Amino acid sequence: MITKYGVDIVVITLVIATIILVLCYLYIERDWLRWLISVTTIVFVALVLNFFRDPQRQTPTEENIIVSPADGTVVLIKEVYEPDYLKSEALQVSVFMSPLNVHVNRFPISGEVGYFKHIEGEYIVAFDDKSSERNERTLIGVEKNGIKILFKQIAGTVARRIIAETKVGDKAEIGKRFGMIRFGSRVDVIMPKGTSISVQLDDIVRAGETILGRLPKSYQGTRQ
Repeated sequence: MITKYGVDIVVITLVIATIILVLCYLYIERDWLRWLISVTTIVFVALVLNFFRDPQRQTPTEENIIVSPADGTVVLIKEVYEPDYLKSEALQVSVFMSPLNVHVNRFPISGEVGYFKHIEGEYIVAFDDKSSERNERTLIGVEKNGIKILFKQIAGTVARRIIAETKVGDKAEIGKRFGMIRFGSRVDVIMPKGTSISVQLDDIVRAGETILGRLPKSYQGTRQ
């Protein structure tokens, strides 16, 4: 399944690849050169299709959980002060997305979108901790029964477009797709202090499936 966020690029890629292959077999006589161009074109198409794949995911049904909004590797777990939405001490888990990962993003928790902000910035490597504050990024905050979660889509050196199909007032549903970051990047998830973190550094996580943390038992009704 190809994500709707990449259909335009996939179609353009297939059209260009078809033209290249047709011209190759019509006008290039040397077998080795024809083979090289054909293989290179097919590999490129395969990489594009792989990048824009959108597999189905089974979101856990437990209460009070926060799932990963992205596929990738956990590169950072730390305590932070979050000044934009939570405005309090919090816990941050950062997931780095390589170009080979699925790049469709999913809501980490259910609730209502209470904060949305897009910030222009730089394009330093996404696994650098400074990218969270310096790179182009989109900040999305979700609130449910007084619980606030903030997550950031952060562009990297290759990623040049952040897609976030949501706005303040929208309903967020845990595990539901809301956007993607094209061509590798990072997502930060900022959770209330007291959340029990369920992952470790270098863990491989899957969007909509892997539980990043569990809210304290005093928090109720994080699913809809």
